[in-house]
Amino acid sequence: MSTWLRTRTAWWVLLAIGLLPLLSLVWRTLTDQLGANPAETLIRATGDWTLRGLCLTLAITPLRVLLGWPELLRFRRLLGLLTFGYASLHLLCYTGFDMGFVWADIAHDIPKRPFVLVGALAFALLLPLAATSWNGAIRRMGAKRWQALHRSVYAVAVLAILHFWWMRSGKRNFTEVWVYGLILAGLLGWRVQRGLKKLL
Repeated sequence: MSTWLRTRTAWWVLLAIGLLPLLSLVWRTLTDQLGANPAETLIRATGDWTLRGLCLTLAITPLRVLLGWPELLRFRRLLGLLTFGYASLHLLCYTGFDMGFVWADIAHDIPKRPFVLVGALAFALLLPLAATSWNGAIRRMGAKRWQALHRSVYAVAVLAILHFWWMRSGKRNFTEVWVYGLILAGLLGWRVQRGLKKLL
């Protein structure tokens, strides 16, 4: 397995798998299979895949250590960019399909649905991570500064869970929120424990 993970084919396979949800949504849109509220379906689906992408991206390092497969690290950037892509689509579906790019309506919507503001903040934190995901950024910033910046992905994860929880609070349906929350809490806890071991 570790030998195959080093191949270019493995990278392309992961990219193809990562794009399958998008292709499915495009097909469902073109064939009118999004249900009674297409905007809500698209917002929900892209939000779900953003959370899944966050979980997978943050799981790379623990899996690399626990399985002894250092080759997994080469997929973290791709997973991160796929996550950013779905987050961008999530924002686009809300601002465009749901609100029609009417910024006055969006501004009026935020006080009524504060989870929109939390989601926007999470996306704002993702922007510099995506913008500095190339090797040249590491050289220009220096490894320590780059790593410090990219640790903010954990803040993004916390905000994403808060965004999801706040959105679901109106429907009193928190099952998926707990699932994602526990996964991300476990990944964050592993990182904290590993950091403490290095200090001791």
